[in-house]
Amino acid sequence: MTHTMKIWGRLSSINVRKVVCGQRNPNGLIPTLQDGDLTLWESNTIVRYLATRYPASGLLPADMTRRFNAEQWMDWQQSTINRTEFDAFIQLIRTAPEERQAALIEASVARTTPLLDLLERHLAQSPFLAGDRFSMADIPAGCEMHRWFGLPLAHPPRPHLQSWFAALQARAASRGVLDQPLV
Repeated sequence: MTHTMKIWGRLSSINVRKVVCGQRNPNGLIPTLQDGDLTLWESNTIVRYLATRYPASGLLPADMTRRFNAEQWMDWQQSTINRTEFDAFIQLIRTAPEERQAALIEASVARTTPLLDLLERHLAQSPFLAGDRFSMADIPAGCEMHRWFGLPLAHPPRPHLQSWFAALQARAASRGVLDQPLV
C-alpha cells in the first residue's frame, strides 16, 4: 500500500520552509501536513512530527537533555525572535516603499539585536543549537535567520551565527528552501 503525505503551503512562507527542509488548517493558515488520516498544522509541530516519524533522519535527539534543548530553541524561535523581527520583515518586504514606517523597522531591529547576540554567544559554544549535530531545532531557527539575513538591512558580523547559517545552507535539503528570495 502506498502511503501519501501532502504538505499544503507555499515555499515563500517561513513556516512552509520549516516543514519542507488547500488550506486544511482550521485557522485558515499554512502550512498544513496531511499524512494519511492525520492532519497537522503549526509549523514547529509538523517539524517535530516529521522528526519523530522518521527517526533515521537523526533530527530528533535521542538524548533527553539534547532533545529538550532542541525543543526549547524551537519554542524560542516561534515565541521570541519571530515576534521581534516580524515588523522589520513586514515593513521591508510586504509594505510598499512609500508606506513604510521607519520607526517600526528601527524598533524591530532594536528588539531583535540582543536576541541575535544571544544566538551568537550560544553558537560560539556549540556548532548547532542542540549540540554537536544538526537537529530539528536548527530548522525553524535557520528559516528565521534566512528571513532576517534576507532583509535589506545592515547585518553586523556575527561569525558563529553566520558560520552556522552557512552550514545549514550547505545541506542538500536546504537547496531551493534557504536560498529563496524573500517575496
